[in-house]
Amino acid sequence: MTSIALIGPGAVGGTLAAWLSQNADLAVTVCVRTPFETLAIETPEGPITATPRVATSPEGLAPVDWVLVTTKTYDTDATWTWLGALVGPETRVAILRNGVEHSEPFAGRIAKRNLVPAVVDIPAERSAPGRMLQRRNGWMKVPADAAGEAFTALFAHTPINVQTVNDFTTEAWKKLALNCAGAVNALVLKPAGIAHDEGAAQVMRSLVRECVAVGRAEGADLADDLPDQVIAGYRAADPGSVNSLHADRAAGRAMELDARNGVIIRRGAAHGIATPANAMVVALLNAAAL
Repeated sequence: MTSIALIGPGAVGGTLAAWLSQNADLAVTVCVRTPFETLAIETPEGPITATPRVATSPEGLAPVDWVLVTTKTYDTDATWTWLGALVGPETRVAILRNGVEHSEPFAGRIAKRNLVPAVVDIPAERSAPGRMLQRRNGWMKVPADAAGEAFTALFAHTPINVQTVNDFTTEAWKKLALNCAGAVNALVLKPAGIAHDEGAAQVMRSLVRECVAVGRAEGADLADDLPDQVIAGYRAADPGSVNSLHADRAAGRAMELDARNGVIIRRGAAHGIATPANAMVVALLNAAAL
C-alpha cells in the first residue's frame, strides 16, 4: 500500500485528498489545523466522500511514500514541522501551488530527485473544513521524469487529467498568466463573469501581457495571443466561480499576491522589464487589506 500525507487540505488539497482516498490501495493522511471527520466534495462526477486519517500534530507520524504540499505560498514555514516527521530518504514531495517558484523554498531541504513541482488548475471552493465544491475536473502537469511519472500514477483512478511535460517552465508561466489576471476579480470582488465586461477584460489583458514578457525572459515559450486565450477561458468558465485570491480577500485572509503578481514584478525588474499594471493591482490590493 502506498502511503500519502497531504499538508493543507483547503479547496484544492481537500478535493485531491478525497479523490485519492477513493483508491483502497492508497493510505491517505491529511495534516490540518482544524480537524474534521469526513471529506465531502461536490464534483462534476457527482458527490464523493472520504474518511482519511486526520492529523492535527506531527507527533506520532512516520515517513510516508509521498507528501503533497498544497498550502498557500505564504504558509510555507508551517510545513517544516510536518515535513520533518513525514519525509524519509525515499519520500517524494510534490509541491502543488500557485506561481512559478514551486521548488525554491524546499531546495536544500528535500533532495532534488524527490521534489515534484506541479502546476494545478482545479477550480474548487471550500465552504467549511472538509466541504468543497469542485467546479471542473481540471488538470495537473508535472515534469517528465521518474518522479513525475510516479505522481501521475497516483491519480490514474480519478477523472483529473494529470500529465507529464517536457517544458515545465512554459506550463508554469502559462498558468501564472491565468492566475495573474485573477487579481482583477480580487480587486473588484466579482467572480469570473466580470471578464465579460470589456473594460475589466482589458485590464486583465494588460496583466497577462506583462506576464508574457517576463515569462519569455525566463525561458518560457508563450504565445502572442495568450492574453486573449486567458480572457476566453474566463468567459467560458462558470460565471459564478471564485478564484482563491478573490476568496481570500473576501474572507479577510492573507492573499497570495506575491506568488501570483508580485513574482512578475520581481522577475521583471531583474530583466529590466517594466510591469506597471501588475505593480498597480498589487499596490491597490495591499492598500485594500490595510
